[in-house]
Amino acid sequence: MERSDRVGDEMRTVLSDIIRDDLKDPGMPEMVSVVGVRVTRDLSHAYAYISVLGDELARKNCKKALERAGGFIRREIGHRMRLRMTPEVHFVFDHSIERGIEINRLIDEVIGKNTDKSGNGEGTGK
Repeated sequence: MERSDRVGDEMRTVLSDIIRDDLKDPGMPEMVSVVGVRVTRDLSHAYAYISVLGDELARKNCKKALERAGGFIRREIGHRMRLRMTPEVHFVFDHSIERGIEINRLIDEVIGKNTDKSGNGEGTGK
C-alpha cells in the first residue's frame, strides 16, 4: 500500500469527523458521507468523494457549504493529521449510494410483482 493510499484512508476518517462534528453551516444537509479520498502521489491534491442523500438542491447547498468551509477544512486536516504539507481538497460528488438505493427499490418492485403473480406462495416450491 502506497503512502498516498494510507494518507487517503486516514483523510477520509478525519474529513468525515470534521463534516459531522465541526461544520456548523446551516446549508449543510444532514446526510453527508465521505465515500473515499484519493490523494495524488505527491500529496499535493486530495479528491474527496462525497455522497449526499437528497435532491439536487441538497447537493448544491452542500457544495456551497463545503466551498465556504474549504480553508477551515484544510486547516483542520493539517492539524489533525500532522502532515508537512496539507493537500488541497477537491470535493467530487459520488452518486453510488443513490444508485444503490434505486437498484434496491427496483429489485423490491420486481419481487413484489412476482409475489403478486404467484399468489399465496403457490408455485414457489414451498
